Parts: sequence; C-alpha cells; structure tokens
Amino acid sequence: MPEYRFHSARKWRADYAWPLQRVLVEIDGGAWSGGRHTRGAGFIADMEKLNAAALLGYAVLRYTPQQLGQAIADLRIALAG
Repeated sequence: MPEYRFHSARKWRADYAWPLQRVLVEIDGGAWSGGRHTRGAGFIADMEKLNAAALLGYAVLRYTPQQLGQAIADLRIALAG
C-alpha cells in the first residue's frame, strides 16, 4: 500500500506499508546529492518519524532508489512469516 499514514496524531506517512504484517518501507532519495534525508534537520525529522513507527510496533525497512532489488528480496522474507 503506497503512502500509508501510520500515526494517528501526526501526518507521518510511510512510502509503502503492509499494515497487517506491521511492515513499513521508506525510500530515501538524495543519498549522494545531499538530499533532505542526509542533511541535519531532515535526518533528525526522519529519526523522530521512524522511532515513532518502531514504538508503534512496525518494522521499518529503509532503502535508496538504487536498492529496490534488495527491498524486494527483504520484503519476501519479512512478509513470509
């Protein structure tokens, strides 16, 4: 499910989610170009969001766009159980 809102009080959304299995996937762009996810304020905001997801019981998997093949392989494992 793309763009899944996982937190009831905040407007946080995961890029992809499997709510029944409690699995979220985040695709972080800009790893090599100094994008939002790798700069101070954006990095700290991401930590707050992903820590909240973990406290709600979600497994959070993070990838860059170049790692989509690995994401698929990992999701097969995460969703199998």
